Amino acid sequence: MKRLLIAGAAVAGVLTLALAYAAMQAHQYLNTPVNAGTDGVPYTIQPGASLHAVSEELAAAGVTQRPLILRAYGRWLGVAGSIQAGDYLIRPGTTPAQLLQQFASGDVQLYSFTLVEGWNHWELLRALQENEFVKATLTDEDWAALLEDLGAEAGHPEGLFLPETYRFPRNTSDREILRQAFELMQDVLAEEWPGRDEDLPIATPYEALILASIIEKETARADERPRISGVFTRRLQKRMRLQTDPTVIYGIGPQFNGNLTRRDLRTDTPYNTYTRGGLPPTPIAMPGRAAIQAALHPADGDELYFVATGLGDGSHAFSVTKDEHDAAVAEYLRRLRQQRN
Repeated sequence: MKRLLIAGAAVAGVLTLALAYAAMQAHQYLNTPVNAGTDGVPYTIQPGASLHAVSEELAAAGVTQRPLILRAYGRWLGVAGSIQAGDYLIRPGTTPAQLLQQFASGDVQLYSFTLVEGWNHWELLRALQENEFVKATLTDEDWAALLEDLGAEAGHPEGLFLPETYRFPRNTSDREILRQAFELMQDVLAEEWPGRDEDLPIATPYEALILASIIEKETARADERPRISGVFTRRLQKRMRLQTDPTVIYGIGPQFNGNLTRRDLRTDTPYNTYTRGGLPPTPIAMPGRAAIQAALHPADGDELYFVATGLGDGSHAFSVTKDEHDAAVAEYLRRLRQQRN
């Protein structure tokens, strides 16, 4: 009997040592970084994939070893059935324990889409359709239904989406990105509109968007936005026509060939600010926050005209009188001829 007790104690001791050794090995494995190289390893978990399949794939690829330990740890944590499909980046320094948490939390790799200041809604839709990571669901005929779903008061998409860089997982729909851009634009308007200057010739945040979109198309220079806003503000206050080429071009539509003619300037459309007074009926582009701020805070002054300088830096010459403006236009044309020759 005594010998059996001694033998049993010996076996128990061996088992205890074995379990302790196994636990030590598992702990060391789970907390030793995987083989992710210096730039990380992209890895995609397919929808419906099990932790068993994932662990075997990673072992076969040489990213991890001991897939059995990874699966056992996942079961112990209770996340073995919770790993989420998607694109992942396994970063350098990631341990198997951290990797399992990454898969279970859905910490997927994010991609980016940049909505560029000054884009119109045709350019925006085309860019979404061409982004390989965006799930394209919209056509140009779907704008009205989308705006209704978003709760937009305007029935035209132009100007309603904030230029910004958006981060998202693969296969995020174009509708979801536009929802974010729409909500951010509403946030910007809610922040900027209450602090607007007094006595502006615009009565609503939507009219601010219209004016900001024109400013956005007229200049990319931060130092000129408030000044151009000042010109348009004074012209509106004096009931002068805005006479701005970008609105005419927008009225022509996607078929515009890049050559704005005198006939175009004389052809009446709702967006021709040479033939019609006041603001056009909708924005003509997607204005950024800076253009919106310029529309709400125009620079003081007496200038009523501006024209490109032709210096190649995007700058404009500003004038108070028509005679000064005509001279600035003549100088611009002279520079153009000089450049051609």
